[in-house]
Amino acid sequence: MSETRGVNPNGQELLRKTEAKGTHANAKVWIAACQRCSNVYGCNNGDFWDRKCPRCQGGAKGLLIPTERDGKNWDREEHLIAFNLYSEIPFGTIHMRNPKVIRLAAILGRKVGSVSYKLANFARLDPALQARGIRGMSRGAKGEEAIWDEFASRPEALAYESEEILAERLDRRIEDVAEIDERDLPPQGMEREAIILVRVNQGFFRKRILSAYGGRCCITGLTVPDLLVASHIIPWSEDSANRMNARNGLCLNAIHDRAFDRYLMWVDENLKVRFSKNLSRKHAGRKMLSDGS
Repeated sequence: MSETRGVNPNGQELLRKTEAKGTHANAKVWIAACQRCSNVYGCNNGDFWDRKCPRCQGGAKGLLIPTERDGKNWDREEHLIAFNLYSEIPFGTIHMRNPKVIRLAAILGRKVGSVSYKLANFARLDPALQARGIRGMSRGAKGEEAIWDEFASRPEALAYESEEILAERLDRRIEDVAEIDERDLPPQGMEREAIILVRVNQGFFRKRILSAYGGRCCITGLTVPDLLVASHIIPWSEDSANRMNARNGLCLNAIHDRAFDRYLMWVDENLKVRFSKNLSRKHAGRKMLSDGS
């Protein structure tokens, strides 16, 4: 893989460059993360491009990760990056052992406990959790409130900005950080940028929905991420105000998402799954999806 994308040939991703002294002469500590096992560790900057993971590849022991931002006030960019991760992981996985929480702490230069606490603070303001009777932390900071207020007023712009800032911190392209498939994108230009904007926000919405449903199809319980779809209850094109609203989404497997999109399946006011009678008549005698009523 190319060095310009911040990943060495052994699958080690560069998370952050620090000014902390390394163990070699004139070396600085860089923070790396293994893309195979999610291990996060420090290394000398001169070693990074040949580095192997100390946990799964038998590489040299990692160096301590500097936490130079610990104890300092969180700025807006840090709140945005934390909100980005909060939108991706289920509430029950906000803890100090979560590899994604550990990774974010390394990116921000903060202790893992501080980042975990910040994510829990976001939960106290989450309308989707409040609707389920989950309250999160009892107190928090004004920074979290400001982000939630901003997300409520301009959700698409804020979602894109959070991905953009994260990409800048990692010195990578937003296409890479948002994991956008570029095979069908047009060449550089305004059309490409517009498509990337939409796909970044669609990806953000997908992360929110999978997080809200614990990574499970709400009908079948399927937990294979590649087969799960974040379905809008009111379509993306029909209600711009609720495009990023987690309460306007369902986590469905690909088959049920197709049925839902074609008005062959719906969820009634009693939260019962219903299928169209036309579907039953048209495919009489064939194996059908079971009616969940």
